[in-house]
Amino acid sequence: LMMPAFSTCCQELVSRWTLSLGSDGTYEVDACPEFQRLSGDVISRTAFGSNYAEGARIFQLQSVQTPRLLARVKKIIIPGYLSLPTKNNRRMSEINNEIESILLNLIRKRMQAMQEGENTKNDLLGLMLESNMRGTDENGQCISGMTIDEVVEECKLFYFAGTETTSILLTWTMVILSMHPEWQDRAREEVLGLFGKNKIEHEGFARLKTVTMILYEVL
Repeated sequence: LMMPAFSTCCQELVSRWTLSLGSDGTYEVDACPEFQRLSGDVISRTAFGSNYAEGARIFQLQSVQTPRLLARVKKIIIPGYLSLPTKNNRRMSEINNEIESILLNLIRKRMQAMQEGENTKNDLLGLMLESNMRGTDENGQCISGMTIDEVVEECKLFYFAGTETTSILLTWTMVILSMHPEWQDRAREEVLGLFGKNKIEHEGFARLKTVTMILYEVL
């Protein structure tokens, strides 16, 4: 269900890099932030679908929030310190409030669309709310699902955990391929052999044996 979104984001990344090529046909890329942006784009599309722009704003805010959070964790916390109106605490509270405001607005709009009979199961938020609204126990009785606050927290966690893990994996894969150019050649030959110069369709990914093996070794 999510593969078209993955494909779209990757195509946009490659197109952007291609347009940046210099007259000598080369372009130096700082891979880590590029893949962080890619991961954020993928999560925004798969989590919020047509509300991609609002999802992208959440990713931007989370990117600002993460280093502030990590810096605070490293400090020796005095009881009550997190409640003090320091510059960092105020800014973190502002970011968190904006993230929650965007998410709550998205959830309310999606719930209204679901009540009006629209098909909303093409992204993570729609699937989560659909499951939540249809929760039943073993006797077929309706049971309460997650609260709106819990849905908000799940969305925030999806961003926070998914972005870092995916971008680090992709960056490390690029490092390994740079260390072993012969594997670059083998992977490139396999892709061109299967798809040629045509658009790569996700249905054919299962046939990419060499590429799969590379990712397996990196993991």
